[in-house]
Amino acid sequence: MKPPQFLYARPQTLEEALSILDEYGADAKILAGGQSLIPLLNFRLARPAVLVDIALVDEISAIRVEDGILSIGAGVRQRVVELSSEVGEASPLLSESVSHIGHLQNRIRGTVGGSLAHADPAAELPAVMMCLGATMVVRSGSGERSIPADEFFVGPFTTVLGDSEMLCDVRIPINPSARSHILELSLRKGDFALAGVCGQLTLSEGRVADLDLIAFGVDAVPLRLTEAEDAVRGRQPAPDILTEAMRLAGSAIDASFADVHADGAYRAAVVGEYTHRVLVEMTR
Repeated sequence: MKPPQFLYARPQTLEEALSILDEYGADAKILAGGQSLIPLLNFRLARPAVLVDIALVDEISAIRVEDGILSIGAGVRQRVVELSSEVGEASPLLSESVSHIGHLQNRIRGTVGGSLAHADPAAELPAVMMCLGATMVVRSGSGERSIPADEFFVGPFTTVLGDSEMLCDVRIPINPSARSHILELSLRKGDFALAGVCGQLTLSEGRVADLDLIAFGVDAVPLRLTEAEDAVRGRQPAPDILTEAMRLAGSAIDASFADVHADGAYRAAVVGEYTHRVLVEMTR
């Protein structure tokens, strides 16, 4: 298997990278870690006119904590996030979730922004960013815009990014009192999830003050479990309440979402069970 012919650009600044994207538009592809793009090229499922390698763009390669916000540059390697004490303290859910991504070799090369822009519905990071209420900072030659994670993913491998736009930064609100957890089921460790659930909640006077529950691997995009959230939010997390949330989470899964690995009913059962386990862990 060999990739098709393409031009290769290796900009050293963000301005230079955006200029190339402006010039080529839909005919350009950004190369970050290459863990998804290189196989697509080799299978000739992607045929860009120019490959824009952003490995040398320092402006998108930093982790910062400032004014209650954890900012992660889109070019930061997943392994760096996994090992970062700053990330572990500011966002335990993100730190925990990264360890589920692929294998060590994938995380050493793969980037945060690359996973988010690729938008695989079974990937961990899109779901986690929705759960954390993250904001995607996107830039092009004509300006910058901020997009809530809930609005960023619109379909399988599809985001709202325009042809000349580039995801540059992810900003995550820091909630020191939040509790979080993630569970996923895969055929083998390192495989994409057949189904998974991540959650974050805060407690106030014994009641669930706020709650986010996101399922992944079960729909075209990460799925917010709204009915399960509503069943728990504002109430004491008693066993019967958590059992009802489990039922509602499972019923939210489309039974027609099936592939060679699992049918919709099985995925629904996993999401229900994992929702219950995540809630129990967060409310101990």
